[in-house]
Order: sequence, then structure tokens, then C-alpha cells
Amino acid sequence: MIEGGDPASFVFQPDENEEKLKIQLNEYKKLKAEFNRGIELEKEANLKKKYEIIDEIKELINGQESINKTFNDFRDLQRKWRETGLVPQSEVKNLWENYHHNIEQFYDYVKINRELRDLDLKKNLENKIKLCETAEELMIEPSVVKAFKLLQKLHEQWREIGPVPEENREDVWERFKSATTNINKTHQEYFENLKQEQTNNLNAKLALCEKAEEIANQENNKHKDWENQSDELIEVQKLWKTIGFATKKENNKIFERFRAACDLFFSKKRDFYYEHREAQNNNLQLKTELCMQAEAIKDSTDWKKTSNELIRLQKDWKEIGPVPRKQSDIIWKRFRATCNEFFERKSNYFANIDQEFDGNLKAKEELIERVKNFVQAESVEENINRLKAFQNEWTEIGHVPFKLKDKIQKDFRDAINNQFDKLKIDSEKRSVLVYKQRLEGISQGDRPERLYRVEKDRILETIRHMESDIVLLENNIGFFAKTKNAEALIKDVNSKIEKAKIRIKTEKQKLDLINKFE
Repeated sequence: MIEGGDPASFVFQPDENEEKLKIQLNEYKKLKAEFNRGIELEKEANLKKKYEIIDEIKELINGQESINKTFNDFRDLQRKWRETGLVPQSEVKNLWENYHHNIEQFYDYVKINRELRDLDLKKNLENKIKLCETAEELMIEPSVVKAFKLLQKLHEQWREIGPVPEENREDVWERFKSATTNINKTHQEYFENLKQEQTNNLNAKLALCEKAEEIANQENNKHKDWENQSDELIEVQKLWKTIGFATKKENNKIFERFRAACDLFFSKKRDFYYEHREAQNNNLQLKTELCMQAEAIKDSTDWKKTSNELIRLQKDWKEIGPVPRKQSDIIWKRFRATCNEFFERKSNYFANIDQEFDGNLKAKEELIERVKNFVQAESVEENINRLKAFQNEWTEIGHVPFKLKDKIQKDFRDAINNQFDKLKIDSEKRSVLVYKQRLEGISQGDRPERLYRVEKDRILETIRHMESDIVLLENNIGFFAKTKNAEALIKDVNSKIEKAKIRIKTEKQKLDLINKFE
């Protein structure tokens, strides 16, 4: 808006990624339903195959083949059984009881020798121990959902393996069951926590909806009021984006409610500016006059006076409201081009008058060595004063040859920073001291007045932004006070407010430093 943009053209845009996500979720649900139907058909086919395998095992019992061939055929049928996939859950119990019954019948029929049977049971035990170890490794798997899915496959493999020695049966099962219980508990807790988090998100979004609706229902009659309300609503929108999904049932509803409030506000704002075109035309006239004033002095060589005058005109420009949209870019480019022309001429002028300052260079090199060799005292305050004295002395020395300016400045800054690193002072105070050193570097460079102005504008903007954040955060305390988990939310907001106040204090100290350098 500062650059002449038309507030009436500002429209809240829904989050495109969220809309795309909804479309993709619907497509995913369709594909998943088709996939599940295919799985069920496959399970029915598997059920039929497994009953056929059971029938073949029964036939082995009634066969007349040799024991070796019968046993090999039996192994082939077991392999086919394992290779056959899942069956409907409702049939699992009856199927497995039938299967194990016929397995026992087969063992009785062939009267397999004890040594071979024990070997088979031992191998089954080894395989089940491996499953126990795999299940225990899943207990530390970072993805709870992945661990749960893999556990289900382990249970399928467990059922496929068959019996183990009687003396080991209880222990190995208890070990596997213990890991299973642990993973299931973690899985349950994960989704319970996820549900609680989504509930908290819903409560936070409800509070933001109420705030957005409050803003949308206010009646504004001034441009400044609309801009303030726009800024506040945009901050609410930013906060909204930082909050995760609400519960599945409420997520779309709460978003539609929030978007409706935002749409209402910006619709009313467009209507307001449509009705105030006369004021925009008057603003265009005022900005045209500023362009003419800037053009009248742009060729001046009174660098300081003209710089101050152009800066004043730029401030006046910012105070004037919007102009008609068709003229916005045109009038802004005219004003900006005029200002740029003057400041570029000024920059070129000072760049061309650079002189050799060998004496200053030598003095600064000696000062750098003194800073490097400075041994700090016990008193932190005394050390700070001494470092400040070094910086003041540096500033008083004056310019050095242009081609060495950056290098000598960097060497001094590195030496000072090394001494600051040894001081035991808080980060805010250190930030101010380091910033002073930065300003001293600016004072030795080209166009320091312009850079001071840029720094001052940046700091003032930061302070205004932080103050606005504090107001918004303080308002949010009232919104969250009526929500669940209010204490935690309010504590977090108060922490942010305190940090913002400390930051403002530090930035104001930097602003005082700029005023001293000017």
C-alpha cells in the first residue's frame, strides 16, 4: 500500500494447497475403496484355496504312497498354504482350527519318528524366536503406524510357522505377546494424543474464527481504520496457517467459517473504496504535487539539504492514501525515478572524490593491533568501556584509501568481535554494541546519510511491527481465555509478548545510536 497499491484490489485467497489436498483425499478414498474390494475378492479366493489344501491333506491320510513321498507331499502342501494370502477375518478361526486338526491327524497317521518331529519343532522355535526379535525391534521404530502394520504381518507369519516344543511354547509366546502389547499400547497412545492435538487445534481455530468475525462485523469509515483492520485480519490469517488440522469431522466446517468471515471483510472493504474514488483522485493530485517538488530539486548539488528534503517528501508520500489503481504504478514510478536520480548522482559524486589517506590507514592498522593485543581486566564494565574507546578512536581517525576501506574495516570488526566474544554480557547488550560497530563502518563508507536513513526506517518498521504483534498477542489472550487448555496457550502468548518487548527495547537503543551518528 505504501507504494501506491490499491487496497480495494486486495482479496483474501484461500490456501490452494488445502483445496488440492481435499481433492486428492477424495480421489484417495475412491482408490482405497476399489483396492479394498479387490482385497476382499482375493481373500475369498484364498479361503477357497486353503480349504482345497486341507482336503488334499485329508487325502494324504487315506493314500497308499510311501512315507517319504507322503511326507514330501505334505511339505509341499504346507508351502502352498504359506504362499496363499489372507482370508476374510470372519473365517480365520474356523479355518485355522480345521487346518491344525488335520495337521495333527497327519502326524498321527504317518507316525513320524520322534527325532524328525523334534527337529521340525526346533526349527519352528527358531523361526518364532526370530519373530520375537523382530517384534522387539519394532518397539523402537520411530513410525508408530509403520510398526503397527509390520506387527500384523509378524502375527500372520507366527500362525504359519506351526507348533514348537511343549517346554518352550509358553515362554516364546509370552515374549511375542509382550512385544505385541507394547506396540499396541504405543499405537493407541499415538492416536489418542493425535486426537487431543486436533481438538486443541479446533479450539484455537474457533477462537480465530470469532476474532475474524468480530473484525468483519466492524463498521469502518476511514481509510486508516480499514488498513489497521486489514493488518489485524492478515495477522489472524498468518496465525491460522501455523495451526495444524482440526478433527476430521470439523476441519472443513471450521475452515469454511473462517474463510466466510475473511471474504465478508474484504468484500466490505472493496465496497468502501469503490465509494471513495473521489478521495483517491485527491490523493493522486497530492502525489503529483510531490513529484513536481522532487523534480524541481533533483539537480541540486546541496547534497545534505536536498537529501533531507527528498526524505521529507518520501515521508509525506507514505502519509497520503491510495490513488486510483490505473494511476498507481505510473505515479509511483515517476516519484521513485526522480528520487533515485538524485541519490545516484550524489553517490557518484562522493565516489569520485575519494583520496589517499595513508596516515589514517597506518593509524587504523596500529589500532587494530592494539585491539588484538588488548588483555581484558576482571571488570566487565571496564572492558566494555575500553572497547568503546577503541571504537570511538576508530571513528575519529577518518577515511582510508577507498580500495582498502572494506578490508581494514573487516579487520577491525573481526578484532573487536573477538574481544566481545570474551565478554560475559547478555545477548541484547552485545547486539547493541555490535550494532554500534556496524554504524561506525557505515560512517566510513559512501553515502552514510542514506544508509542511516535506510537503517532508521528498517528499525522503525521493526518496532511498529513488534508493537502491532504485542497488541495482537494481548488481544489473543482474551480469545484463548475462553477455550480449553487456556493456561498453556496464554503462557505461550505471554512468553512471546515478553520477547517482543525486549526486542523493542534493543531496537530503540540502536535507534538512539543512529541519531548520535547523524
